[in-house]
Amino acid sequence: MEFFRPLTWEDALAALAAHPDALPVAGGTDVMVDLNFARKRPPALLDLTRVPELAGWAADGPVLRIGAGVTYEQIISGLGDLLPGLAMASRTVGSPQIRNRGTVGGNLATGSPAGDAHPPLLATGASVELASARGTRVVPVDQFFLGPKRTVMEAGELIAAFLVEPAKGPQQFAKVGTRNSMVIAVCSLAVALDEESRTVGTGIGSAAPTPRRAVEAERFAAEALPWDGGVLADATARRFGELVAAASDPIDDVRGSAAYRRHALAVLGARALRWAWEGRR
Repeated sequence: MEFFRPLTWEDALAALAAHPDALPVAGGTDVMVDLNFARKRPPALLDLTRVPELAGWAADGPVLRIGAGVTYEQIISGLGDLLPGLAMASRTVGSPQIRNRGTVGGNLATGSPAGDAHPPLLATGASVELASARGTRVVPVDQFFLGPKRTVMEAGELIAAFLVEPAKGPQQFAKVGTRNSMVIAVCSLAVALDEESRTVGTGIGSAAPTPRRAVEAERFAAEALPWDGGVLADATARRFGELVAAASDPIDDVRGSAAYRRHALAVLGARALRWAWEGRR
């Protein structure tokens, strides 16, 4: 197995163009598991940990451009005030060791329906910046996933960054698992309130072939919430949860049944909307 360690973004793209079968690795929290269990045997590894362009973030007009190599721990400690939903989700990822190594870019590239970073990115209308030796393109995150562990990434492309607006209102993330920590989600949900546009964003994880939004729930909440002031009605929260559950398309697997996932999402939807609404205070 060959091993490439570029020191610049241009060198990384050139190396992948010259060796299209090379497997990119950043945090390695998914890649190393696959290698250890012999699920993958790539002819080469492309180590991206020394590429400085992937390791930072900055404002880019109205959005934050966050490098694909930024870790979960950096999201928590450095961006928690600007991206509270993503920070909440990041706190649920693995152990401290995993959070210090794993990256949101790697989570996106893996394309798992259970990826913890995906729901808050969907709820906030994020985009993914893809680059190759051929050029750069930006894909809305709700168009990025094609199926279980399948994305729109083409041969020779790497994730350069993801683009997301700072929070314009309260955000929440909730996750059901078989234990309290170091667990793959049975199902998860992110909710983001936009106070300026009076809209609601959602992201569902681990309850469909891909992470997805609950569009009907978003429309219902945007119309039903008492934006000018007032208490969130129980019936509104309950209906929101029902619409979140209806947007899912879960399966039965070792972590939970489809029926349980739908029930859990209905509960999470009602709770997350209440928590977010209470956050306005």
